[in-house]
Amino acid sequence: MSTTRQHRSVISEEVAPWSEIRQLLRGGEAGKLIPVIIPRHRRRLWWMLLLWLGVFALLTGVMLTLRDDGGITGVAYGVLATIGYVCGAVLILAGLLWWWRSSIAEIEQGTNGILTRYGAVTRTLDPGRHYLWHPWSRVDFVVDTATEIPYSAPVVACPTRENVPLRSIEFFLKFRITDAVLFVRAIGAGNFDLVLSSAVQDAIRQRGRQVRTESAYDLRGSDVADMQELLNRQLSRYGVRITGSNIPDVQLPAQYQQHLATRERVAKERTAYEQEWGLTRKRRIDSLQMDIERAKKVRDARIVEVKAALNKAREAVAQLLEEQETNAQKVRFEIETRGRSGLISAQNEARAQQRLAQAYRDNRAVLQYELARRRLEVGAILAGKAPQPVVVRTDGAGAGTDASALSTLLTAQLLPRLTALPSVETPRHPGGDA
Repeated sequence: MSTTRQHRSVISEEVAPWSEIRQLLRGGEAGKLIPVIIPRHRRRLWWMLLLWLGVFALLTGVMLTLRDDGGITGVAYGVLATIGYVCGAVLILAGLLWWWRSSIAEIEQGTNGILTRYGAVTRTLDPGRHYLWHPWSRVDFVVDTATEIPYSAPVVACPTRENVPLRSIEFFLKFRITDAVLFVRAIGAGNFDLVLSSAVQDAIRQRGRQVRTESAYDLRGSDVADMQELLNRQLSRYGVRITGSNIPDVQLPAQYQQHLATRERVAKERTAYEQEWGLTRKRRIDSLQMDIERAKKVRDARIVEVKAALNKAREAVAQLLEEQETNAQKVRFEIETRGRSGLISAQNEARAQQRLAQAYRDNRAVLQYELARRRLEVGAILAGKAPQPVVVRTDGAGAGTDASALSTLLTAQLLPRLTALPSVETPRHPGGDA
């Protein structure tokens, strides 16, 4: 168990000469954080007295020069005038040097100076050398705006959800001043310490109310982004921003510490039992793996035997298939031979039928020709047996009426005889009927 650090960071401002500003801003004092320094000014208005004395001496020399009495008195006045001129020039030069030297203001790197005139803030000064020629202008504050200032705030007797007060919760944060003028005007370093402490106390107590006592150690290193956002909302109006935060340590009451010690002892015993059980389980797993390996070997041997038997069966099946294929080939060849022979015979028969049909067609044409020829012969015979007309020419102009009647009578007697002549014998075809 870590011991509780009961000290709390304190934020304050200090009045210091310019030569100690760097040391105080970077190192601070014991237990203090100093983000704001009020410079102890060495600037006085005595240089104006030197200027006025110088002007008075110059005017005195002018007056002594204008008074010219001649003789020894004039010489004495001239010497006094020269002394007045010399003293006036020396005094004016010394006053100007004093004015120049007192107007220099050097702002450290990482800080901002707040320039005031007649007590009113006019502007901020960036790091570097500045000249304040106005007699009543001065740097009233030097504010560290670049350094992330660490702040530790332990919260004592923080109650949990069960209303059990924890011994302490240490909260650590880093903040940076973003607006020097707003920080100085609105709150100041001393008041900011009180405000920041109160805000941290309130945020830690709200977080403590959300956890159970047994899980209070879970706050160490937990996510505090919501607390940081809450603090930023509260402190933004003062020109301050929280850049990081965490809970490094939590201290429980003595009773719960004993309870946790018992739980740790039980956890250790449980760890030892788990280790022992792990060894036993490992031994059992090793033995099971050996059995599995043996079973795998037996299985592999049987697989080899099965594969050999399968190969033999495949060979037998292949041989049987080959024989069946040979037989099928033979049958196919026989079928093809029978088919080819049947096809050839069918083709021959078809050719014979075709020739026979052609012969039938040729005979029919011959018969048709013979029939037509015979028809022509019969027609010729019939034409030969037909009665032939006899044309009797009579000339009615040269003969009388008696001659025409005589010719008509003769014709009527000769016509039966002509028709009774024997008919011409019809020729016969050597191979057919008449």
